Amino acid sequence: MSALPTPEFSRPVRLDQIGHISGSTSIVADATEREALMRRFGLLALDALEADYRISEENGSIFARGRVRASLAQACVATGQPVAETIDTDFLLRFVPDDEDVVEGAEMELDAEDCDTIGYSGNSIDMGEAVAETVALAMAPYPRAPDADAILREAGVLQEDQAGPFAALLALKGKE
Repeated sequence: MSALPTPEFSRPVRLDQIGHISGSTSIVADATEREALMRRFGLLALDALEADYRISEENGSIFARGRVRASLAQACVATGQPVAETIDTDFLLRFVPDDEDVVEGAEMELDAEDCDTIGYSGNSIDMGEAVAETVALAMAPYPRAPDADAILREAGVLQEDQAGPFAALLALKGKE
């Protein structure tokens, strides 16, 4: 069995140290890590990625609460032009061992919908990878440039009301 590759933005936290960590921890992706994450997520730019978090163990579960900030650009789904995006959002993550079955409805202080659950194996969790995944989930799923409609019109692409099923009926209506 081969080992999984190390994530591009890896910040491992040993499980046996979690009770000894106090206060907030800050992590920042360097230029090499941001470049690798750009390739992984298909971004045109990733100018900044950082997070502040607190980690704790509660009722046998590991939780990370914090804030992630990123400055990035994705390609517009219609034109391919860069669409800048700033992410600045709070997160709450629950880490569970990969081999543990997460029982739906199991009693825990926080509702399961209030946090994302991330599996881990071994004796550490990777906060860098968790932050990278949090950013990926927070990104606009279909980024669209503000002038995309105008660019598409100039290129001769019809809008839905011009090409949809009722457009043909409207064209026939005028020929009576």
